[in-house]
Amino acid sequence: MRWRGGRRSSNIEDRRGQGAAPKVLGGGIGTIVIVLLAMYFGVDPAPLLEGMQSGGQASSTGSRPTAEELENDPLADMVSVVVGDTEDVWSEIFAAKGQRYAAPKLVMFTGATRSACGLGQAAMGPFYCPADKKAYIDLGFYDQMRTRFNAPGDFAQAYVIAHEIGHHVQNLLGVSGKVHSMKQQLSKAEGNALSVKLELQADCFAGVWANRADRARNILESGDVEEALNAASAIGDDTLQKQSGGTVVPESFTHGTSAQRQKWFRIGLQSGNPDSCNTFS
Repeated sequence: MRWRGGRRSSNIEDRRGQGAAPKVLGGGIGTIVIVLLAMYFGVDPAPLLEGMQSGGQASSTGSRPTAEELENDPLADMVSVVVGDTEDVWSEIFAAKGQRYAAPKLVMFTGATRSACGLGQAAMGPFYCPADKKAYIDLGFYDQMRTRFNAPGDFAQAYVIAHEIGHHVQNLLGVSGKVHSMKQQLSKAEGNALSVKLELQADCFAGVWANRADRARNILESGDVEEALNAASAIGDDTLQKQSGGTVVPESFTHGTSAQRQKWFRIGLQSGNPDSCNTFS
């Protein structure tokens, strides 16, 4: 992936090395557990936060890395450039519809950090918190992608970021809120099916980013698309359930099968049009 030379985002918050202690939110420790479980299973925790007192909105803060610090930290530098690319792409798309894109912040952390959705931990993987409009990632997750999921490569890493930014786009468009309102009226299996559609749309939005960023800056190199498709396959619900030694249970899927995740990333990549990402139809 040709990321060097791209514009670095100013919306990077570096909390690495700070650590974080669990914070009791307005609903008590039980609320923290519920919110973490929701995020772990791919469910947007925003509805669970409704009614909380303002004390639940507090989160850790970090510094904005300097250009010199990024130059000495290639992985963080790549992340910053990818986030900058997503800002450019989605700003252009929103502007074409007469709207303004409000960019999220991306928080890099180590081990654990506080968010408006509760305590985020590295074991949860990257996540997006709609309550504070921030995406969170422990960069150590990329080591897991390479060793545990056999999904190496800088473009695979970029796909992960673009997917989380895709959740932010859904939040801005009101898609996430509608989905989770609907889920309150559905069975668990039906709610999981809606979660799958939400995640697949975020995969498609990641493909839209890749298409637009490549047209703007020629970022794609040979093998990059295969890296992203391999990553999408490695984190499919069916693949993960097989690897864990358990039975594949489609009713429990929350992110989609490997084939579905590859399909919708490819649709976004080929079209470059978010209107093609209607996974709900």
